[in-house]
Amino acid sequence: MKIALITPARPVAHSGNRNTALRWSMLLRELGHRIRVQTAWDGANADVMIALHARRSHDSIARFAAAFPDRPLVLMLTGTDLYGDIRVDADAQLSLNLATRLIVLQSEGVKELPPHLLQKTRVIYQSTKPMKKPSPLKSRFEICISGHLREVKDPFRLAAALTHLPPASRVRAVQIGGAIKKTMEREAKQWMRREPRYRWIGELPHGAAVRRLARARLLIISSRVEGGANVVTEALAAGVPVIASRVAGNVGMLGQDYAGYFPLGNERALARLVWRAESDEKFYAELKRQCAARCGLTWPAREKAAIQKLIREFTQ
Repeated sequence: MKIALITPARPVAHSGNRNTALRWSMLLRELGHRIRVQTAWDGANADVMIALHARRSHDSIARFAAAFPDRPLVLMLTGTDLYGDIRVDADAQLSLNLATRLIVLQSEGVKELPPHLLQKTRVIYQSTKPMKKPSPLKSRFEICISGHLREVKDPFRLAAALTHLPPASRVRAVQIGGAIKKTMEREAKQWMRREPRYRWIGELPHGAAVRRLARARLLIISSRVEGGANVVTEALAAGVPVIASRVAGNVGMLGQDYAGYFPLGNERALARLVWRAESDEKFYAELKRQCAARCGLTWPAREKAAIQKLIREFTQ
């Protein structure tokens, strides 16, 4: 089949949505389909449209639905869709109704949708290639936070938490990700001057960012909103335990009973968890065990099979 895959993320953007679109295009090609990845639909004939982002892709969704009302239209819902736009934005709400299928990227996502949409909703976890974890640094307890510096990510909560660690801590925190605004860049540089254990290294190519994450002892994800973070998938695949804000998107990835949650925005609680992971071997081992139990969700074969099953719903 010819598939139009729409993502509003620009080709040069190293964003989670862009990575998702590129991975789906690869998996769909492996399944024998012809894919065109676009930021907006150009009107070309397609048997199926797959679009990321209910609001930002609404124009493409509406035009495709009008041009081909009997053809499948798949909408993949992002964090800003689930926990923001679909509650208040008319275009996003219309996109939900126009879609033939809705995709959420973690199990908690379905709870954000009205009951009449659940029948056409599918949960498909994101995957990543298996990777060998390099040996962590012995001279320090290196922890990592990865993602663009945006307000929704609460990007400096970890930097603030470092000020509450005890003097005995050997933590060094590395923050990976480009600054969307100059104000974010200035704040990152201010934190580096104030807190010697914090280092912002800016944006890296995706492969380099994953390798740096894989070397860390912990991934910290402090987001206010998440749809199903790629970086959590990468941490699970690399065997890196996660400490995360207790928000729905993280719970859907790591499970209700995961031991590594802290209350959103609470840097003191985050500091306590980081210190406990560093100083308590049993607690760190439990985080690793729980993450290992979720690792199967990240297998490419699992995501590929789920995509194949989705496409077969339209062709049988």
